[in-house]
Amino acid sequence: MLAVSKRRQYIQGQHFIIRTDQQSLKYILEQKIEIILQQRWISKLLGLDYEVQYKKGTGNRAADALSRREHLEEYSSSKGGLKDTYPEYSILNGMIRKGTRVCVGKQEDLRKHIIQVLHNSTVGGHSGIQGTYQRVKSLFYWVELKRDVMEWVSQCDICQGAKHENIPYPGLLQPLQIPQQAWSHITMDFIEGLPRSEGKNCILGVVDRLTKYAHFLPLTHPFSAEQVAKVFLDNVYKLHGLPLT
Repeated sequence: MLAVSKRRQYIQGQHFIIRTDQQSLKYILEQKIEIILQQRWISKLLGLDYEVQYKKGTGNRAADALSRREHLEEYSSSKGGLKDTYPEYSILNGMIRKGTRVCVGKQEDLRKHIIQVLHNSTVGGHSGIQGTYQRVKSLFYWVELKRDVMEWVSQCDICQGAKHENIPYPGLLQPLQIPQQAWSHITMDFIEGLPRSEGKNCILGVVDRLTKYAHFLPLTHPFSAEQVAKVFLDNVYKLHGLPLT
């Protein structure tokens, strides 16, 4: 019937012969149609000019040539089966298994569905990359399984929204001691990104920690450590001396 379906355009309007080793098929049109398979056969043969001829299986070698070659049976038995060649694989209920895990082919939709069920559902609980990978790995096997799990979890909106920050907590803040003398302890910082004025575009701020008295010294960016030191000596050191810190 497969040949009739595939070659219908060639045999339409031509008389042809169907040879079969199943004698009952010779009288298919005279039989009572009871099963769906028979209905399908009849529908495929409608409108065709054919003749069914019975031929014994022993003489009908072309019908299933590979199964009727004696030397092939000897060759097959000498080579061993799947279990001998790949002992970790087996076929159970029509499914290829690696150990106890079901092997999944290149069906992308099926792979995504498996990961979705074992990650997004109540069973999965959005347990992250490693947890989802171990859960899928315990039941299924396919090439690049871990890559697919990582890609799925990294695109999961719920996981990304609930993802905790991996930034270490800062240490306990300790207040600085109050200086005992003005200009013994200072703080310094730069104010940048300012519009240029008289060739200067940034400011060095120097603040006394005790009195909060400040100097704001203009600089040109980019500047070097030597230039900063010169500005400090000319404007702060000459007035207040050298601070302790």
